[in-house]
Amino acid sequence: MIHPATRGLAPGAAIVQKPGLGEGAGRALSSPGGNGLAYRLVIFDFDGTLADSADWFISMANEVARRFRFRQISDDEVAMLRGRSSREVVAYMRVPAWKMPFIARHTRRLVAENTSEIPLFPESPTLIRTLHEAGVALALVSSNSEANVRKILGPELAACIDHYACGASMFGKSPQFRKVIRRTGARPPEVLSIGDETRDIEAAHRAGIDSGAVTWGYARPEILEAHRPTFLFSSMQDIPRVILGQR
Repeated sequence: MIHPATRGLAPGAAIVQKPGLGEGAGRALSSPGGNGLAYRLVIFDFDGTLADSADWFISMANEVARRFRFRQISDDEVAMLRGRSSREVVAYMRVPAWKMPFIARHTRRLVAENTSEIPLFPESPTLIRTLHEAGVALALVSSNSEANVRKILGPELAACIDHYACGASMFGKSPQFRKVIRRTGARPPEVLSIGDETRDIEAAHRAGIDSGAVTWGYARPEILEAHRPTFLFSSMQDIPRVILGQR
């Protein structure tokens, strides 16, 4: 059933599951804890998914654009680009592919200097603890650095993450997904990737795993839905219900 999604953490908001996709979701799988999880391994994106960092990154965009000489954008353009795919955003801002590694390295340094300004979403700690305590293997694949991610998570939550694959290139997450899957020994139908951008959905498709898109991060629900994730989450509280087979 398709239920309309709204931007933000709406109380009581529904999960959207696409017809014809995610057929494996909800079936009991053997898990290390033997507790019939729908997914044994969950791979999270960080920025915009667990960390409330979208506004901070937007505030830095024109500073980075001036430094690396690509297109600066107005507030109206920011709003427009949130309804475009990740690839369309890069094309619109006229970022040459050869500059992207240098931009990513610089941005990670900026984050390192400003981690105190990037909080987790209020629901993130409970989500991480709930899944960890249920025996779900948790991985984090991010373009951010592992040091930045661990600092923002804090020691307790960072210890709940079993596998880190950080510093991924903007469109290079699918090889990291495969690496994490091999490391854990999970089968692709037992894996769910969760992120807030269209590139996260694309990476999951290329890796042959289910995808969950969240509506509280960077991209708008309409563009996420157009990329056909297995699930479209408009409430963080609904994520454990899917993963733990409680739907």
